[in-house]
Amino acid sequence: MDANLAALLYLVSGLLFIYALRGLSSPETSRQGNRAGMIGMAIAVLTTLFYQPPAGPFSLIIIILGVAIGGAIGAWRARTIQMTAMPQLVALFHALVGLAAVLVAASALNAPQAFSLGSPIHVSSLVEMSIGAAIGALTFTGSVIAFLKLDDRMSGKPILLPHRHLINISLGILLLLFIVAFSLSGDHIVFWTIALVSFALGVLLIIPIGGADMPVVISMLNSYSGWAAVGIGFTLGNLALIITGSLVGSSGAILSYIMCKGMNRSFISVILGGFGGETAAPPPGAAQAETRSVKQGTPEEAAKMLKAAKSVIVVPGYGMAVAQAQHALREMADVLKKNGTDVKYAIHPVAGRMPGHMNVLLAEANVPYDEVFELDEINKDFAHADVAFVIGANDVTNPAAKTDPHSPIYGMPVLDVELAKNVLFVKRGMGSGYAGVENELFFRPNTTMLFGDGKKVVESILRVFEGK
Repeated sequence: MDANLAALLYLVSGLLFIYALRGLSSPETSRQGNRAGMIGMAIAVLTTLFYQPPAGPFSLIIIILGVAIGGAIGAWRARTIQMTAMPQLVALFHALVGLAAVLVAASALNAPQAFSLGSPIHVSSLVEMSIGAAIGALTFTGSVIAFLKLDDRMSGKPILLPHRHLINISLGILLLLFIVAFSLSGDHIVFWTIALVSFALGVLLIIPIGGADMPVVISMLNSYSGWAAVGIGFTLGNLALIITGSLVGSSGAILSYIMCKGMNRSFISVILGGFGGETAAPPPGAAQAETRSVKQGTPEEAAKMLKAAKSVIVVPGYGMAVAQAQHALREMADVLKKNGTDVKYAIHPVAGRMPGHMNVLLAEANVPYDEVFELDEINKDFAHADVAFVIGANDVTNPAAKTDPHSPIYGMPVLDVELAKNVLFVKRGMGSGYAGVENELFFRPNTTMLFGDGKKVVESILRVFEGK
């Protein structure tokens, strides 16, 4: 294939990726965006195969087998994955991208002639190779730790090492020195030392981060995986990798910034892994918190309260995802709307365990897009709502974020659920949220707790509506 034609096809692929991101910015155009992304990726892969064909039939067979096996695994996981496990899957995707960057860099170092890098490899290529490998290695181990935390295979609470900031700074300086040494020498041992230091940094940067901040971590690692691809793209002279990596890296960074702003976090602290890991002293009287009583209700009482309401705001959270209650919730909302009730949905930027988690679930249940509102749009309406129906949203509704300076989530903008006339809180039990913080909303006089599986509780309310 001619080099000019390959460059043109890579450009078309990049434009399709840009259109894909634009489409994914809205639920109404997300399907078109996904299609555009898939077409763009197919063009990029086929162009690479024809522009730089494999050396011999054996290499082609290996590539075909790799694509077939990887594609089969991807299709299987896409069809079988539960929405509750989607954050873990995304973390694993990022880990694979990071590991791929390290392996491609290692391959280019071992066989520079196969990548048209020349011998010896030019200094600029060594710099690009080392940076891409370093970011990729950091992304790999950081994403693995994020997966373990999200999948409850590791505690979601911050794991704090003594002198961790000093250790991270020392490793960072050491990494820079090794990158300079590798760029001047091209030594294989130095390359793998860079990878090992980056692997360690990935672990150390993510383990101090608490569960409430994990959605931001996912977004941040997404950005890192993009920049790793950019570094390797420059090394290989592959325009498609450069464009794709730049899009992923910049969009992930922008999303991380938006989420940090929404959570009152420092963007610089996010990049350095320094947020979420600070412990606060327990608030005065915390030891007596468990002795406080809550008001417990029944589905019958909840149905009566909802039927009498003129305005209801539904606040979904991770508990709704675990119970797969979104369809039953939409059916309940439909009944209320037929009764003349105004129903809205309030989404916090970090509800669930990944960006957009709740939006996807509600879209899956065919909840109208114009009924779903973000925090900034809906917070003013809680004071005028008759009922706030909270289903599994714990940390993002905790008033302590506004009132308790000792709380680990203090300063994080939360939904003003407590301002509603009545609050119905659906929850399995009195356990704390993912951040490990007890929710002060449970003990407010206008809050009624509905204990049980979210889907079963909503279905019980529906049966009361239907007179069964």
